[in-house]
Amino acid sequence: MNDQTPVVANDRTYATPKTTAIAICLDGCEPAYLDEAIAAGLMPHLKRIKATGTVRFAHSVIPSFTNPNNMSIATGRPPSVHGICGNYLYDPETKTEVMMNDVHFLRAPTIFQKFYDAGSKVAVVTAKDKLRALLGAGLKFDEDRAICFSAERSDISNVAEHGIDNASKWLGMDVPEVYSAELSEFVFAAGVKLLEEWKPDVMYLTTTDFVQHKYAPGIKQANDFYEMFDKYLGKLDEMGAAIVITGDHGMKPKHHADGSPSVIYIQDVLDEWLGEAAARVILPITDPYVVHHGALGSFATAYLPEGADRADILKRLSEIDGIETAITREEAVIRFELPADRIGDIILTSGENITIGTSEHRHDLAALNEPLRSHGGLHEQVVPFIVNRKIDLGDAPELRNFDAFFYATAAAAQ
Repeated sequence: MNDQTPVVANDRTYATPKTTAIAICLDGCEPAYLDEAIAAGLMPHLKRIKATGTVRFAHSVIPSFTNPNNMSIATGRPPSVHGICGNYLYDPETKTEVMMNDVHFLRAPTIFQKFYDAGSKVAVVTAKDKLRALLGAGLKFDEDRAICFSAERSDISNVAEHGIDNASKWLGMDVPEVYSAELSEFVFAAGVKLLEEWKPDVMYLTTTDFVQHKYAPGIKQANDFYEMFDKYLGKLDEMGAAIVITGDHGMKPKHHADGSPSVIYIQDVLDEWLGEAAARVILPITDPYVVHHGALGSFATAYLPEGADRADILKRLSEIDGIETAITREEAVIRFELPADRIGDIILTSGENITIGTSEHRHDLAALNEPLRSHGGLHEQVVPFIVNRKIDLGDAPELRNFDAFFYATAAAAQ
């Protein structure tokens, strides 16, 4: 990048990197995963980086789901600014429920777009294609300065839409199964090759939490995943990139002692209180990839019928064992920095080991072949924040995962 003028994105100023600035989002990375893998001797590169770099914890945005947090990392701001407050939303005017992964839902430019507009080379690799369009918003692929593709659909990537033809062939790796650790490995391998051959100024690598939904920290399959990641991390670090490692959310067990899912079916509760389908419960965790979580998370929003006594309903909901937060839309806008027009009349979060469902008959849990692990609430908000260089994080009372590129570019500018 020749222009030394700092880049301004969404009222934050980012330093001009002298070397590649990389943010890595480890989907579902409960901090214990890293602790267990390091203790088992499986992450020597991360162990060294933690000893010589900068180590903190950060908080994700709420709901602690994939889309809101990835777009917060990509914009450097909370959902109240960028507008993406879930994987899924309800439009009360059309009375339809839709995926929130189309670019028209995005209300703020990404950091990637701003760096691209300033003349930088930008690379983004995501595991699932559901994020690709949002992350690539505003990028142009006709000047060989932007690459943005997903591992999931890497075989059909093309220069016009993604900046690269057939990324699968380019990388020499087959397209992985979407429900696999290999989908994330593809992201890491692509990041290494892009750094070697293309040398972007700014790069974002974001994974999938299939492994974390199925396996607890310290379990062999989880340790295998982080051992694999560590090998690629070592290569990226060796090539001189400034790297921030964080997560979009943590992950907690959400099941009973017998392994069955622990769920409060709030639509059934509201149907009993207000009449069938009078209220509408929305689970923003919902997306096309529900095999590993059954659309069960620890956050929900609900639209109430006209004339409903919201205060009374919130009081009764708060008295249900396992419901941890029951607040109004107005309170949620302030407390969780959410866009008021994209959430319901009330917001709910559940406890550390329990999820919120709609109606029991609407959740197909047949594919859950391991005890349920999930996220979405306050207990999955703490994520790692590790920089492979010594930097001054100041005395800010709370570090956020969406500070990743602010500090990655600062480290790359040293």
